[in-house]
Amino acid sequence: MEQVPTVHDDRYDIPLKYRKMENLHIVFWLFKDVAWCLGLRWLGTSMILPTLLISIIIAYRTRQYMSELCHNLAITVWISANSYWMVSEFFGFDHIEIWNGYTYKHIALIPFTVGILLLGYFYLVWKPMQKNKSAY
Repeated sequence: MEQVPTVHDDRYDIPLKYRKMENLHIVFWLFKDVAWCLGLRWLGTSMILPTLLISIIIAYRTRQYMSELCHNLAITVWISANSYWMVSEFFGFDHIEIWNGYTYKHIALIPFTVGILLLGYFYLVWKPMQKNKSAY
């Protein structure tokens, strides 16, 4: 049986295997971004899949808690946007204009905006409706 995060009063408990996965996620994410900074295409692009996959798994495992779900989905779309932007630079199409001064790099604004909207929904709509309940 799969362990799931639990809420006890005001404490949120994360099973150790989940915490280990989150920590590994950070390692992959840092390797991806360092590779981007150094222009290492092979390393940067190879780190997209594990970084994105783990963020999706983390979001799925925390789906029963709205706060965790919204924040983890925001992280997932942030990684997607960040990865697309990196790939557009690596393969030299980031500067090509699509329309009216917007370039292919600007397509990353779509998932960035989705992440902002997810968090906006949580903080401005869902959480205020939970006045007498836990935010999780």
